[in-house]
Amino acid sequence: MKKILLLLFLGTFLTGFSQQATLSLEDAVLGYQKGLNPASLTDLKWVNNSNTYVFQKENTLIFTDAASNSVTKKIPLEDLQKSYIELTKFPRLMEISVNEFVFTSKNFIETFNYNTLSKSTSISFDESAENKEYNSKSKAIAYTLENNLFIATTANPKIAVTAIEDKNIVSGQAIHRSEFGIVKGTFWSPGGNYLAFYQKDETNVTDYPLVDITAYPASLKNIKYPMAGQGSEIAKIGIYNLQTQQTVYLDIDTSDEHYLTNLSWTPDEKYVLVAEINRGQNHVWYNRYEISTGRKVNTLFEETNDKWTEPEHDAVFLPNSKTNFLWFSERDGFMNLYLYTTEGKLVKQVTKFNWVVQRILGFDRKGENVIITGTGIDPRETHTFKVNLKTGKYTKLTTVNGTHSTQLSSNGDYLIDSYSSLTIPTDIAIVATNKIKSTSIFTAENPLKDYNLGTTEFVNLKGKNGTDLYAKITKPANFDATKKYPVLVYVYGGPHAQLVTNSWLGGSSLWMTAFASLENYIVFTLDNRGSDNRGFAFESSIHRNLGNVEIEDQLAGIDYLKSLDFVDSKRIAVNGWSYGGFMTTSLMLRNPGIFTTAVAGGPVTDWKYYEVMYGERYMDTPQENPDGYDKAKVHNYIKNLDGKLLLIIGSVDPVVVPQQSITLLQEAVKQKVQIDFFTYPMHEHNVGGVDRAHLIKKMMNYIVENNKSSLAPKSETNF
Repeated sequence: MKKILLLLFLGTFLTGFSQQATLSLEDAVLGYQKGLNPASLTDLKWVNNSNTYVFQKENTLIFTDAASNSVTKKIPLEDLQKSYIELTKFPRLMEISVNEFVFTSKNFIETFNYNTLSKSTSISFDESAENKEYNSKSKAIAYTLENNLFIATTANPKIAVTAIEDKNIVSGQAIHRSEFGIVKGTFWSPGGNYLAFYQKDETNVTDYPLVDITAYPASLKNIKYPMAGQGSEIAKIGIYNLQTQQTVYLDIDTSDEHYLTNLSWTPDEKYVLVAEINRGQNHVWYNRYEISTGRKVNTLFEETNDKWTEPEHDAVFLPNSKTNFLWFSERDGFMNLYLYTTEGKLVKQVTKFNWVVQRILGFDRKGENVIITGTGIDPRETHTFKVNLKTGKYTKLTTVNGTHSTQLSSNGDYLIDSYSSLTIPTDIAIVATNKIKSTSIFTAENPLKDYNLGTTEFVNLKGKNGTDLYAKITKPANFDATKKYPVLVYVYGGPHAQLVTNSWLGGSSLWMTAFASLENYIVFTLDNRGSDNRGFAFESSIHRNLGNVEIEDQLAGIDYLKSLDFVDSKRIAVNGWSYGGFMTTSLMLRNPGIFTTAVAGGPVTDWKYYEVMYGERYMDTPQENPDGYDKAKVHNYIKNLDGKLLLIIGSVDPVVVPQQSITLLQEAVKQKVQIDFFTYPMHEHNVGGVDRAHLIKKMMNYIVENNKSSLAPKSETNF
């Protein structure tokens, strides 16, 4: 009897010991703090002009030769602390050469000679500085304070490039609300002798009021927000000469509120190239300007489209050429590369892919091949290719299926290839570009191996018009195909986004995987027409009619779900943020009876309240397209609500402003329709940090509580 009891005890103990843990929503949301994201190598980068790469481990910088894969040098934190006693951990590197590396410490940019273990230079800048950009050739930092632009050098920490008192005029910051691929407002010349910068005059842009509740009493914070069809900013480009300390402005008349973007320097520092786009965004002029006078030299070429033109990439000059450059264009239906001269001659189309070229990484050692990233034939993946500039023949350098993020050594000999897939958390390899030889240097363990989670699978569907649509479905742990499961449809659906990728978790946030198993849910996501990396026809089908084809494609996904025996078709909920909030409210209200519950975060509800640059590209102005704006307006469908709807916003959202949701609430009151609302005080467009766990719980609790197969009669919820 004692033996039997002992065996029972051991069996129970071993069973409990081997059981996998349950992943909570909070831990899933804060996975980066809990070690639940796949591990990688810290601060991994190439040493300029070498075949050596570095990364940090245990407060030590490790140098490795790519050819032999052998460690050549180690620099521990203690070596830096002899010169920088304030350092408590090894700093992240801004850049590294064969002798020096650069890093930021408080309000200093430091250059350290790691061969002599001594300081090289130290440049201080104002503690309130923003938009900092360092140039190693000039040993100078461009930065902004409020609306003005400054430069710091070793001799002077605060050289005023602009000193404009008018707060409507902003220098050195990103313009056009960071559309057209704009991510910054300063552009150092190749030799570091000049600084080009954007400037915008927002006098014509109306103020939008946001309320700061942290003040006592609450205070008004006005932001400039150009709404569709209303006044926009006036853009300029200045060229600052570091030697003369004088600024020349390019001779461009933007009183018609047209856009300036894709600013590129010629290698000889004599000219800048600028893409100019009309406010209607269907015509591009690519112009060359002389920096000494600011005058226009020539128009290299023009591009027009009856839907939109959207150049997003700078010119990339060929090695050892002052005149020949590569240009990205979708003119043949997919983003491809074209070779031009600065006189405006089209030399040739370099790539002729029926898939999307995404980036130029650089060139091989001889300059015969350009190294690019693109989707390849599967738009859910990202790969790196070598393309011969003369023949257009190409070689795929990344051979494992998945999503690859690569860094090219400055001499073009090797790639650092960091990739993941649905089954690979993170792998890192060194790839020789001439031999296509790959050497693995790091493989991450599955950080979720100890948790009881379900699976994510890819689904290929056909839209009503025959278009290929890509989706993914996440099933809960212990999935049983004989049971019926409720569904959460997670949607974005807008331009410049792709949710279904062959990457870790299929591109899903970890909280979705956790939610599926915690609540026994199916989580489903589909990339509809309008989303990224599918070519211009697929992406531009939304023009002037946002919400139409997107809804049609999402409903094709619903038809697929309903065809599955294990789906409870009477318990389908929908959730999304931003454009996904627009899609969530549109799906719920324009298709009553399909979804029981919807949670829309930061939703666009009326496109006339959205910004000029993005909104007018896809919808034109409200004056030009009143029918399109009216059909997309969510307010018009509020009376159709059949189920539960929750709106969530950040109280100081400067992107999708609170007016979007509050006017929808106003319409709900007018129509005597009950909807729910929650705001996150002092959060902007999304809710980050520890508060994000609160947000995810709020949304998922609402879905679980309300996604029931038998809702209360409509008369009880809508008066």
